[in-house]
Amino acid sequence: MKAIAMIPARYAASRFPGKLLQDLGGKPVIVRTFEATLATGLFDEVIVVTDHEEIQKAITGVGGSVIMSKGQHETGSDRIAEAVEDLEVDVVVNVQGDEPFTETESLSKLLDVFRKDTEGEVDLASLMTPITDPEEIKNPNTVKVITDQRGFALYFSRAPIPYPRASDIVAKYFKHKGVYAFRKSALMDFRKLPIGPLEAAEKIEAIRYLEYGKRISMVETRVTGIEIDTPEDLERAKAAWQ
Repeated sequence: MKAIAMIPARYAASRFPGKLLQDLGGKPVIVRTFEATLATGLFDEVIVVTDHEEIQKAITGVGGSVIMSKGQHETGSDRIAEAVEDLEVDVVVNVQGDEPFTETESLSKLLDVFRKDTEGEVDLASLMTPITDPEEIKNPNTVKVITDQRGFALYFSRAPIPYPRASDIVAKYFKHKGVYAFRKSALMDFRKLPIGPLEAAEKIEAIRYLEYGKRISMVETRVTGIEIDTPEDLERAKAAWQ
C-alpha cells in the first residue's frame, strides 16, 4: 500500500491570514508541520500543496517537496485532489498545515484502517477526540461527529450532537479533527460532486462525502495537540514548544 501525506497550505486563512508563515521556535509554522509529518516515518512521500510563493520557498528551503495549486479551491480536499490526480498512490493522508504537533500514533491508526479493510468498505478515515467542556460542545467552531456502532460517521455538525434532551442520559461528545486519510478514488470522486444542501448549511466538507454515500471510518484519539487558528493559539503553541 503506497501512502503519501499531503499538507494543504493556503495563505489567506479567514481567521488568521498568513498564520502558516508565523514563527514557531525559529521556523515557520508550515515548516514545523512538514518536519513533524516527515519525522513520523509513515509515508513514502510528504508534499506541501500551496497557493503562495513564500510558503513554497519556506518548504523548498528545508529540502521539502511542494506542488503549487493551479486554481482556486473551496476545500482542502479539492486542493489535494488536483495535486494527486497524476500520482500513483493508494492512500492519501491530509495533514492540516496549522498542526505543528502532528504525531505518529494518530496517523498510524488512520493508515491501519486501510490495511485492515480487506472488504474495501472504507472510503475515508478521520480522527475524533472526546470533549467534555460544555462551552466547547456548544461552540460552533468545534465540529462534532456522531458514529454508528462500527465507528462509521453518521453526521458532522457545528451544533451539539447528540442533543441532550434526556437529562438522565450522559451523552458522549466527540470533536472532529480535520485530519483525513483517503483512498485516491474517493478524492477523485469528490472533485466531481457538487456541494449539497447539508454541506452548504454547515460549511463542513466531510458532509459532502456522506451526502453522496461515502463511508468514513472514525478513529478515536486522545492526542489533542494545538491547532493554530488564531493568534492566541499561536501563543499557546509557542509556550508548549519551549
